[in-house]
Amino acid sequence: MPTGRVDPRVVVAVHQAVREQTGQSSGTRSRMRRRVQQLLVAEHGVEAPALPARSTFYRLVDRVARGRHTFGSARTRRSLAKQPDRMHGTVIALRPGELVEIDSTPLDVRVVLDNGTVDRVELTGMVDIATRTLAAAVLRPTTKAVDAALLLARALTPEPMRPGWSDALRMARSVLPHHRLVPLDQRLEQAAARPVIVPETIVCDHGKAFMSRTFRSACRALGTNVQPTHPGTPTDNAVAERTLQSVGTLFAQHVAGYVGSSVERRGEKAERAAVWSMAELQDLLDEWVVGCWQNRPHDGLRHPLTPGQRLTPNEQYAALVEIAGYVPVALASDDYIELLPVEWRAITPAGIKINHRVYDCPELVPYRRQHSGVDRHKGLWEVHHDPYDVTRIWVRNHHDSGWITVPWKHLRTAPAPFGEAAWSHGRRLAARRGTDPVTERQIAEAVDTLLDTAGRGPDNRQPRARRDARIAGRTRASAPIWPAPAPTGSSPTETPANAEGDVERQGNDSERVAKVVPLGIYDAREEAKKWW
Repeated sequence: MPTGRVDPRVVVAVHQAVREQTGQSSGTRSRMRRRVQQLLVAEHGVEAPALPARSTFYRLVDRVARGRHTFGSARTRRSLAKQPDRMHGTVIALRPGELVEIDSTPLDVRVVLDNGTVDRVELTGMVDIATRTLAAAVLRPTTKAVDAALLLARALTPEPMRPGWSDALRMARSVLPHHRLVPLDQRLEQAAARPVIVPETIVCDHGKAFMSRTFRSACRALGTNVQPTHPGTPTDNAVAERTLQSVGTLFAQHVAGYVGSSVERRGEKAERAAVWSMAELQDLLDEWVVGCWQNRPHDGLRHPLTPGQRLTPNEQYAALVEIAGYVPVALASDDYIELLPVEWRAITPAGIKINHRVYDCPELVPYRRQHSGVDRHKGLWEVHHDPYDVTRIWVRNHHDSGWITVPWKHLRTAPAPFGEAAWSHGRRLAARRGTDPVTERQIAEAVDTLLDTAGRGPDNRQPRARRDARIAGRTRASAPIWPAPAPTGSSPTETPANAEGDVERQGNDSERVAKVVPLGIYDAREEAKKWW
């Protein structure tokens, strides 16, 4: 017998104790022995059998817990416990975009934010199952719902060649059927060698960014199905998880600022090696995906008849596109707007108010206090906004079709685009200064000061809070992936602003400012010299 002559009741208790260890912190065999004794007493009372000798008990535990990592990594133990106790199935995708997985994971690289602070980044990637193509990969301090939505736009858009890239990275010089694809999609003429993937079904976990209304609305607008994974079943999204881990192994460890996957693997003062900004690291990642990942043989791309030969993602795409064909999807400015978060608002005489900001323009005059015609939303109007640029919003014209671009009333006061996070943080800063309730102008000035300080870099004389640094750094780094539609009508500098604000600013400019004489700093050592 595998358990020898040990009492069967003890064996049952050992099995139960091993199962209990799945969600607990890793311990030792001595703790396991004590737990088994407790289980026996609770089950059999005074008739509980005695435990075997310590060495015999330890051999029994090792035999029962074999392959479960009971005394090893807690993360590995939980992962193994989630595997199904049956034969694993296989999902086969026969054409590009038929099945796409998306996932996010922290990247073990620290970057320099705009204000000089160093922080970690998060990688969000989209992987095509049929070709193992990394259709899109973006870096953000934290993944938001709009990041996941705009990731779709990037997967549907050809990767353009950029200054400084090697000419060998062009699609025209790759194994991709460039000469056959260009007549179908002129955007591929000067594109880099990364295929365009049109997702039909996206598999994602239950993260907030992927379960958000923003991401689901973007998928619905593009005709893409969303398939969430089963709870507690990481194998449903295994390809995306393994691909992002490979990015950390093949790319991140070679980048300045790499800090390792854990504290034990971290070098001494590794954070000081961080020299890349968010935008620079994103550009390096894009070039690596085109040059390395798409041309690297993949273990998952083996033909059943020739298992000894591995294909690259580009080779697999070239083979499948000949059979499945290619359908270009050109994204226009309206498509970009459709991917943005949606709010339902009323058009009041003052305009449209979103998060204490007022947007207004002359095009809204015929629709003030009017019913939108959408009864299920009580006559409110559909408004799309970009969380990374609060300078304007887009209102769907339910009466005459199309979109109305509505600028922020205080656009001239704060001409630099900043995000929702910076706006909320600036409002809290203004409130702490004793000006709550605060006006839009005061909040805009607080945010503008925050970003100006971030642009100048850290000030050693006035240490900043870590939250201030993260908000400023994310605001500078979180430019939209897909180019937003240009503002219609007048330029930002010509946008009508608050008349009172303009008069106030002109009056302040005309006033003479007295010369400021700074007070000297008391130095005890210098004063001591004077006394002698």
